Amino acid sequence: MFYETDPLLSLGSPSPHPENKVGPGTNPDGTGFVFLVGAGPGDPDLLTVKALRAIRTADAIVHDHLVASEILTLARPDAEIHFVGKKGGGFCTPQQATEELLLRLAKAGRTVVRLKGGDPFMFGRGGEEAQALAAAGVPFAVVPGVTSALAAAAYAGIPLTHRAHASSVVFLTGHEDPHKPGAAIRWEDYARLGATLCVYMGMKNLDCIAERLQAGGLDPDTPAAVIQSATTAGHRQLLSTLRRLPTDVHRAGFSAPAIIVIGEVAALARDLSWLGEAATAHHTHQPAPA
Repeated sequence: MFYETDPLLSLGSPSPHPENKVGPGTNPDGTGFVFLVGAGPGDPDLLTVKALRAIRTADAIVHDHLVASEILTLARPDAEIHFVGKKGGGFCTPQQATEELLLRLAKAGRTVVRLKGGDPFMFGRGGEEAQALAAAGVPFAVVPGVTSALAAAAYAGIPLTHRAHASSVVFLTGHEDPHKPGAAIRWEDYARLGATLCVYMGMKNLDCIAERLQAGGLDPDTPAAVIQSATTAGHRQLLSTLRRLPTDVHRAGFSAPAIIVIGEVAALARDLSWLGEAATAHHTHQPAPA
């Protein structure tokens, strides 16, 4: 499926009257259109202009747990709102059910926004949903969002690359059980890259991740940080070392959602954290003495 022009350009102004509606939802066969949209890291002000346009024109919004409630208020008053949340240890909508919902709404002629925290193609299962739509012949487009690792690091004062410290960045998911036989991620291999490591969904397995990186040769004193609820009113950050990070995180009561940053650049947060004393004094934690 290839579009010579941006599908959003044909949407026009939102209207509650179907007879006035223009855009992808008016395909000859009556099939609607699905936008896979990144909602960004949490702060509604970091939503892209294109994402905002898609949300305001959608007949239906299908959203995840981490999408800010303020963003949902941007939808049309008559838009259908469907929650398909996934939260570790709690309610989880099966992925197949989410894909079936998108197909059902689109085949009913709706313009659908599938709204995901961060970026839809960065650990958001957007690729799986795009495959399901393509296989069913449902037209779709992708609207990128600011992924959580980039925003968390920026708000914490951590440049993920720096000519003096890191020339590469790796994005990893820490959700997979590191002890699982045949695990996809060999943490020991990433210990030898000399890259900044950004770990999504890694809080549950932090102890094992830190242990395996050290077993692979990464210096235990490598700077490491955790940023919780980045860019939101609940933003907190902790700077430590790889060896101390699991203990310090536990003592400070940090939890998901959080991004873990491991590498020399993490230490720059001491000088580059820019949120201001009033915003950071109560949530920036220094490691306990070894």
